[in-house]
Amino acid sequence: MAPQGTSTTNDMIAGDLTDPAHLPRLTRRLTGFLPQEIKAIDSTIPLQSRNLWHKHQVTKFENAEEFETRFINHVETTLARSLYNCDDFAAYEATSSSLKDNLVIDWNKTQQRLTTKDPKRVYYMSLEFLMGKALDNALINMKISFIPKNNGKNGDSIKARQMIKNSLQDLGFNLEDLLNQEPDAALGNGGLGRLAACFMDSMSTKDIPVWGYGLRYKYGIFAQKIIDGYQIETPDYWLTKGNPWEIARNEIQVPVTFYGYVDRKDGDTSTLNPSQWVGGERVLAVPFDFPVPGFNTTTVNNLRLWEARPTTEFDFAKFNSGDYRNSVKEQQRAEAITACLYPNDNFLQGKELRLKQQYFWCAATLHDIVRRFKKTQRPWSEFPDQVAIQLNDTHPTLAVVELQRILIDLEKIEWHEAWKIVNGTFSYTNHTVMQEALEKWPISLFGRMLPRHLEIIYDINWFFLNQVEKKFPKDVDFLSRISLIEESSPERQIRMAYLAIVGSHKVNGVAELHSELIKTTIFADFVKFYGASKFINVTNGITPRRWLRQCNPELSDLISGTLNEDVKEEYLLDLPRLTKLQDFVDDENFQRKWNQVKLNNKKRLGNFIKQQNNGEHIINMDHLNDTLIDVQVKRIHEYKRQQMNILGVIHRYLSMKNMFKQGASFEEVEKVYPRKVSVFGGKSAPGYFMAKLIIKLINAVAEVVNRDSEIQDLLKVVFISNYNVSAAEIIIPASDISEHISTAGTEASGTSNMKFVMNGGLIIGTVDGANIEITREIGEENIFLFGNLSENVQELRYDHQFHKTNISDNLQMVLHELVIGTFSEENTSEFKPIWDSIVQHGDYYLVSDDFDSYLATQELVDKTFHSNRTEWIKKSIYSVANVGFFSSDRCIEEYAGTIWNVEPLTPE
Repeated sequence: MAPQGTSTTNDMIAGDLTDPAHLPRLTRRLTGFLPQEIKAIDSTIPLQSRNLWHKHQVTKFENAEEFETRFINHVETTLARSLYNCDDFAAYEATSSSLKDNLVIDWNKTQQRLTTKDPKRVYYMSLEFLMGKALDNALINMKISFIPKNNGKNGDSIKARQMIKNSLQDLGFNLEDLLNQEPDAALGNGGLGRLAACFMDSMSTKDIPVWGYGLRYKYGIFAQKIIDGYQIETPDYWLTKGNPWEIARNEIQVPVTFYGYVDRKDGDTSTLNPSQWVGGERVLAVPFDFPVPGFNTTTVNNLRLWEARPTTEFDFAKFNSGDYRNSVKEQQRAEAITACLYPNDNFLQGKELRLKQQYFWCAATLHDIVRRFKKTQRPWSEFPDQVAIQLNDTHPTLAVVELQRILIDLEKIEWHEAWKIVNGTFSYTNHTVMQEALEKWPISLFGRMLPRHLEIIYDINWFFLNQVEKKFPKDVDFLSRISLIEESSPERQIRMAYLAIVGSHKVNGVAELHSELIKTTIFADFVKFYGASKFINVTNGITPRRWLRQCNPELSDLISGTLNEDVKEEYLLDLPRLTKLQDFVDDENFQRKWNQVKLNNKKRLGNFIKQQNNGEHIINMDHLNDTLIDVQVKRIHEYKRQQMNILGVIHRYLSMKNMFKQGASFEEVEKVYPRKVSVFGGKSAPGYFMAKLIIKLINAVAEVVNRDSEIQDLLKVVFISNYNVSAAEIIIPASDISEHISTAGTEASGTSNMKFVMNGGLIIGTVDGANIEITREIGEENIFLFGNLSENVQELRYDHQFHKTNISDNLQMVLHELVIGTFSEENTSEFKPIWDSIVQHGDYYLVSDDFDSYLATQELVDKTFHSNRTEWIKKSIYSVANVGFFSSDRCIEEYAGTIWNVEPLTPE
């Protein structure tokens, strides 16, 4: 936000869409005014103009002919093409623009309804929104049925997706080809961003008034390439050809300030009084809106993404003097803020850019929220009654401080009254129990970039510690532990997670175990001070529209046909209805159909892997039904233990080779080690050495195993590069077993486990995160659990730290091959760091403790899959039938009722 005292007002700089002075009077009527405002504006507009406006009001297409007309219009006018030069990409753009027309009409009505009814709104702040492709999602979530061509017969109706597919075919295009033209929106990395996307889908579906706020990354996190087995980061050029789904709001420009100093008048020294922050650098935040439709509703909510732009793009004086590089320096400096997700913070400049990115996002978002509230002319005391801001992890915590600054410095509200408003507005979702993953900012960097905010944080901490001291007098150690400022590190740091807790009225974990662990470990002192009521659990969930209907259409059709919901697909709005599938678990015909769906999905995955491997078949397509597809796709991190998975693969390979050495036939080896394909995928943070080494090891093992003619196709290893939502939509439905094997007590929840179960895949996993609740819902007999429990972890780590780590014979055999160069002939010591982490450096993630249990459970998986396929299919059906609890619709109902206190605003 612009600091107080600037010569240009915020409204003028922002180009406020709701300020009547800045818009033509007819246009004003569409921007969401209160009824009395609309009536006042109407009185200034001639009757003829009003009638003409209504006569030509834009309408949605509602049948095939109207869609085709809209499509051709966009080809001819929007794209300036014709029948003769309309290729697949142009057809994708025209289709997207046609569908977006319908969504925008509903979006306008949704926003008008919100303004008229003025309910409490949710503002969901997430640094990631992993939305995936928008076209197919819009087709799934649009109006449930349309009138087919020639008006159908006897009142027939057709699903939107099928109608569009038929019309495109008549126009000479294939819908699947057009879907492939759309790049994944590079707005996230992993589960955090996908959870936010699922929540946006569910809030629209449940008619919850919400705006999502994030950043419009030009190059995403990065596009992952695998070269010689190594991860290479390259820009993700997802915006090169534009994005037909976004609405650029170039007329809105919100100023955001950095650096500078704090000024006070008349010798005032109190940081609690209104102060003026005089900034030293300013950039502009420009929003891009992304309509988010709900399923079987006309509610369309908004995702607003901010892009950073300079106040002055080009310095003519420097250019004309020959200083070409510095003539665009300010432009490059500003645009770097939203260039990519998570700038590498292994060095000072990276930390500075990451902090700048977070404040830029929070300041622009708060400007929007406050402006919208002030338009209602309500008193500030009602702000928490109208506004609920959810902090998705610690990244948006600066919003707490920014709102306090706005209230005391710009709105002149007394400190304690302002803090009461702030505390009633914010709630915080924690996503980790690992201290090293909780954000901290060095005082020197923070104070230089945000001097006024540092003052406010000191004051928040002073008042907070005073309250703590009254309750726990003279407990200096407790005060030090709970302080927002960490004093013990070499440089004092701000604990952002602690600030999020103090600034929020509710803090939630995302799985039962995780929520209990944060209360007993990392946030135990806050529970001691506040009591347990401030800390609650909301177990994560996923949207079945994306993660069943869209990614697995054959299974979805089988389910809807079996449940007699062919057109309405009511189970997608009430996922617990899937329990009815249990009535068919012993039906042999249903079992065959179920297995055929899985087989078809495996074929799709096999072809996808072939494309990734330059046309080389890794999976034997003739033996798909007898091949176990074992998948672990997620962010690469030591706590997720992809290293244990690949070490297990090596053990399997070595054991097979030993059998051949001892004279066993192919058939004898196959009996012990049936066909299996181990699929990996995921990105490592650019500066995470061990994670990148694990990727290299996976690819090195794949190179050796896949070229070994002796074992043929009994074992294959695949690393899928640049894993994203679109890849997940192919991989997940094909999985027979998926691995969720984090060290117990380290995975907050996980959502990929829910996606695999929803698609009929079984799980091998530790007793960690949401695996526990999945076990409770689907039955212990339908999941393969192994490993130590979370209550044993600290003791085991202590033993590793002060005693010799116990390495079993199985693990010793595998580790030996790493250090003798079996998988790294040119550099035999390349994988020595993985050996060191387990043998010499305390095995923090307990691979040695769980490895033999892991191998034994893998043997049980083999036996169950290959010796009793009917039993495996039954487990798969039972899993899907009981996955209903993990719908994100249920999550949103819990957030709305227990944290946000908001009600649905159902379209009339």
